[in-house]
Amino acid sequence: MKITFLGGGNMANALIGGLVGKGFAAADIAAVEREPDNRAKLEAAYGIRTYAGPDAEAWNCDLIVLAVKPQQMKEACAPLLPHLRQQLVVSIAAGLRLADLSRWLGGHRRLVRTMPNTPALIGAGVTGLYALPEVDAAGRAAAERVLQAVGSTLWIADEALMDSVTAVSGSGPAYVFLFIEALQQAALDLGFAPEQARQLAIETTLGAAKLAAQSAEPASVLRERVTSKGGTTAAALAKMDECGVLAGIVAGVIAADARGRELGELLGKD
Repeated sequence: MKITFLGGGNMANALIGGLVGKGFAAADIAAVEREPDNRAKLEAAYGIRTYAGPDAEAWNCDLIVLAVKPQQMKEACAPLLPHLRQQLVVSIAAGLRLADLSRWLGGHRRLVRTMPNTPALIGAGVTGLYALPEVDAAGRAAAERVLQAVGSTLWIADEALMDSVTAVSGSGPAYVFLFIEALQQAALDLGFAPEQARQLAIETTLGAAKLAAQSAEPASVLRERVTSKGGTTAAALAKMDECGVLAGIVAGVIAADARGRELGELLGKD
């Protein structure tokens, strides 16, 4: 399988690095990237071919990954039109609906929409995927192979839920970073040195996440096990509940979902 990336930014870099790291041949990967510094970095790091523009040779591939910003997608897709045959096209652009992407690609329907998140940059991401009916099992497997180079994958049956994937896991790292920030600030307020506060906050978050991942029990049960009646954890959780922490997080994710739908409408207007 030959793959060409349209765009050579951070996420494309992570995917290319993940593929090469898992044994995918660098000779079968190419990237079309306008910035010369980005091209030089990709060539030096992974030994792939790069192109400054939509050279016909670049599109002699089986799978195209659209790795440009959603606002730039329509313009970026235009030079692709003369070169589209039966390639599978995989988009990693947040909020961009496949109906709009298909329209910009002249009715091309072998399309997969994906939503990776930033932990993909260290190979620890999770990606939601949705494919149009025209994508067969082999095409789905090919898309999955690309995204599994940077973490786990999850197929979504309804494209409307892709905005929800964005709200939960796409934006989710920011929520976790906010929690780490708050825990670290609390540690500072309690008298710890900055490096100690950072270690306590990050290692606690990391360890709890690993414990949840390795346990078959729901997070609510794990929380209850840490919470002794009348103890310190119970006091903390009662105060957080009083401040609306849990409700605020849920409301925030729902707000992100609503905003994702709004942005999808805006992006697809042209």
